[in-house]
Amino acid sequence: MWYRREPPARLSGSMFVGLSKNDEENLTVLMRKTTSQNTPFLTLAALTMALLVASCLPTPPGEGGDIAITLYGFSIMKESLEKAIFPGFTAKWKQEHGQVVHFQSSFAGSETITNQILRGAPADVAILSIERDAQRLQKDGFVTFDWHALPGRGIVNKTPFIIIVRRGNPRGIRDFSDLGKPGIRLIHPDPISSGGAQWSILAIYGSELQKSQKESSEPDTQRALQTLRAIWKNVISTPGSAREARTTFELGNGDALITYELEGLLMKEANAPIEIVVPQSTIFSEHPAVVIDKNLPAAKRPVIDAFMQYLWSDEAQQAFVKFHFYSSTNDAFNQANTAFGHIEIPFTIDYLGGWDKAYPEVIENIFRDQVQRK
Repeated sequence: MWYRREPPARLSGSMFVGLSKNDEENLTVLMRKTTSQNTPFLTLAALTMALLVASCLPTPPGEGGDIAITLYGFSIMKESLEKAIFPGFTAKWKQEHGQVVHFQSSFAGSETITNQILRGAPADVAILSIERDAQRLQKDGFVTFDWHALPGRGIVNKTPFIIIVRRGNPRGIRDFSDLGKPGIRLIHPDPISSGGAQWSILAIYGSELQKSQKESSEPDTQRALQTLRAIWKNVISTPGSAREARTTFELGNGDALITYELEGLLMKEANAPIEIVVPQSTIFSEHPAVVIDKNLPAAKRPVIDAFMQYLWSDEAQQAFVKFHFYSSTNDAFNQANTAFGHIEIPFTIDYLGGWDKAYPEVIENIFRDQVQRK
């Protein structure tokens, strides 16, 4: 975890510590004037204290002084935020309010950053991989506002889960089920620390339910369980986040990686020797943004609220699409990205009953108890 620590104020022997230069000059004039008029010392001291107190009050937005926003995001948000969203909002706020906004950011697995915030990390805003993490923050009083009232029900962007393989696809992987074949070496992030890992498990399990339902009108839960078991036996490394899993794969480990589609597209843009395999059926992950109300002083609320609204503006949504996220508000923006793959049977968390049902039933009861511990 990293965040910028503001340097302590320098102390000096002057009685003007904490005052602006203009206040120093005004106080000097006042002292000379009051001294020449034999003003009692207590009166002078009171005037001095009043100026000191005034100098320490928060500066209202737009009336001078920089302001910092600290954002914690799940690992794959880094490029879109740092290269497009932060600069876009900074320019907009500067133009409208004459104030400079600085962003401090930290990125890791969604479960990891949630735990950091719960332990006191100084986040103002969090963008999470899974809604369950937003629920955890809400349960402990860190989030008090209902993020579902935001545009897109609080979902800032989304992306499907795909498979990345080596160039030429030497192992002939065409779908999730192929990852369970003997000898396949799979890189998969750790479900304990990574929201992306939990999405991947839901993608595999839900995919088999969807395909079996299409074939016989009934979802085959046993088939889904057996596929998940076969695939997990082939996992050779479980890095802490989706981005760490990508790095592990890029270093030459494994035959395949399950991850967000945008990771594969960013790798292809960088001319990595890989191919993207789009499963017949897969899940769209949906990513909520929340304000960490417990950490937020009232004076900072206006700029944070403005930033949250900016995330769903056309400008920001189009920027997310440029970095290969799907917009959560306008499908026309998504159609403009021709790099997105075609998914025959897409689904969302709603197919599995939402996070309130999918986490205990699939992640805990099926994956943890019947797959991981076997």
